[in-house]
Amino acid sequence: MGASPYVIEYRDAFSFPLGPEDLWSAFERVERFERWWGWLSEFSLEGGALVSGAVLRGVVSPPLPYRMRLRVELEECERPHLIDAAVHGDLEGRAGLLLEPDETGTRAQVSWTIEMMQRPMRVAARMAPRVMRWGHDRVVETTVRGFRRHVVAEGRRARSEPGGHGGGGEGHHAPRQGPQRPLER
Repeated sequence: MGASPYVIEYRDAFSFPLGPEDLWSAFERVERFERWWGWLSEFSLEGGALVSGAVLRGVVSPPLPYRMRLRVELEECERPHLIDAAVHGDLEGRAGLLLEPDETGTRAQVSWTIEMMQRPMRVAARMAPRVMRWGHDRVVETTVRGFRRHVVAEGRRARSEPGGHGGGGEGHHAPRQGPQRPLER
């Protein structure tokens, strides 16, 4: 699938200053996602929680002149460690998330292989592949930075409350590495 100019293969790892269980709980605060990320709209979760069989729907608007409607089917979820998903809509493919404890909290390994399905996106990918990759990478960076900022702030608020506890300092981006466990079937 990766030789096509219409396919984006991505693999990276990020560190967060929370344990896997707390980070998973933060992922489940889906009602906050649109407020956290301006590029996401019309977001919904069918199934009530991040569980096998749940479906996420939304519209992604990257810093390029197009919008993508997506449906993400959570095929396998193992709280608080693993999500394996099928992506459908204006992007088609597979995505995965693996959470592992590390010395700072949690290392989140992400990977996906997605094909652009919209005609305008395919034309742009053929004519300006670097611009398309730039748009993709900006959405990823903005997402991780914003998510980290929100979960760190919530952890600080929780610790400042009587009897509160939670994660500590700012997380950091880990160098690009492949996951320890294959995320795609």
